[in-house]
Amino acid sequence: MDIIKRKLIAIPVKGWLVIIIGLGVLARLGAVGLMGDTVEVLPGIYDQISYHTLATRLVDGYGFTFDTEWWPVTQPGQPTAHWSYVYTLYLAGVYMLFGAHPLIARIIQAVGVGIFMPWLAYRLGKTLVTGGDSRRVGGIKGITQGEEWVGLVSAAWVAFYGYFIYYSAALMTEMFYITAILWSIDVALHLAHSRNIDDHPLRLKRYIVLGVAIGTAVLLRQVYLLFAPFLLAWTILVPSRASEAKIFSTHQVVASLKRNWKGGLIASAVVVGCILPFSLWNVHQFGRFVLLNTNAGYAFYWGNHPIHGDDFISIFTEQMPSYQDLIPVELRSLDESALERELMRRGAQFVIDDPVRYIRLSLSRIDDQFIFWPKADSSMLSNIVRVFSFGLALPFVLAGGILWKWTTWKQSIGIGLRKTWKLFTEPGGLLLLFAAIYTGVHILTWAGIRYRLPVDAVMLPFAAYGLFWALRKVFRSHHGTPA
Repeated sequence: MDIIKRKLIAIPVKGWLVIIIGLGVLARLGAVGLMGDTVEVLPGIYDQISYHTLATRLVDGYGFTFDTEWWPVTQPGQPTAHWSYVYTLYLAGVYMLFGAHPLIARIIQAVGVGIFMPWLAYRLGKTLVTGGDSRRVGGIKGITQGEEWVGLVSAAWVAFYGYFIYYSAALMTEMFYITAILWSIDVALHLAHSRNIDDHPLRLKRYIVLGVAIGTAVLLRQVYLLFAPFLLAWTILVPSRASEAKIFSTHQVVASLKRNWKGGLIASAVVVGCILPFSLWNVHQFGRFVLLNTNAGYAFYWGNHPIHGDDFISIFTEQMPSYQDLIPVELRSLDESALERELMRRGAQFVIDDPVRYIRLSLSRIDDQFIFWPKADSSMLSNIVRVFSFGLALPFVLAGGILWKWTTWKQSIGIGLRKTWKLFTEPGGLLLLFAAIYTGVHILTWAGIRYRLPVDAVMLPFAAYGLFWALRKVFRSHHGTPA
């Protein structure tokens, strides 16, 4: 036993990371094997039917169309922009090379996200602890290689998170999208806390990479556009050596703005460049401007329809009208983009007509967004995954978040606004900013477990932080040393 223990201890941190990633990839390939080479209706991943069908139509030369009336109410042969162009092109590319074999697309996807998601989580976990400065160990100060082990626990949590394993095999945007989110946040953190000279060419190149990362996430799910301005603003506002900043002042903020605004413009231009080709394509298809996708209006209309009353229903039951039934008959002759605009207008009117109901309805979405307990109307597999993924992680996320805030606040110099600014400029501040804004968007529009998953991925480093702190306390107590 001692020999095994010594061998395990002798494995370097990077070796453990390789092991974690390898096992995570194997778990995802197991899910791929279960889903196989067919595309079926499975819990939470019905959209894969649409992506598969649309990709095969594209390969067969019919463009972005369906041959029958399709969700939401797209007519046969009519153009659709309801689905991510980039993900559809990914599937179509795989099908063109290997034939219409979902299994191959699943394998490529599972291996790709199985490698990059844990690796990015590892980097975020390290950065959370060090505050972007590899020479210091923030909230776990004094623990040898503490930041490395928090990074490893973050990677392991992402690698074996039940939802991520399941969705990695689904032909949907989710896992590519979440990977792109982690990538954009990672780039922003290392850019903001870089030790490079502020106008160094490498720094400008990193702004380009930031733009590509944000653009990739947006092309997969346009909802990320709502957070992108906050991410860019944070990157511009935070001094490049924020981890070393001792005193907050107006001069410090102004100087940061002068140094970073050019980079912010470059990143923004790259994001626009990513979106523009698809906007022009939409103009060609619909004869009017459509920024990217045509799904926001449908979601806002359905999400705030009076049929909910004051209590949001995330999935309509069989006893209720279908989503299509709620679309007025007189609007069904409109094309997809025109219908989406009209539904957005009517959804906004629901809010204007009864703002108090909208507030109550939005508050009722909180439990749909954060459900972690088993439900009688869910399958056993769904309940197991829910409880042992989010249910297990949630206490550690909360504990880690509180611990991080406390230690960061305690180590900050100054009082009041200065300390608050320190929390904001630290890496953990950006992670919490994303969680707050992204959650708020869905609380105000449409909530559900699937739409919470990006927040899960970004917050798991806090869970790793909390778990490592707890294990450290247990270890020290066991060996009779003060915690």
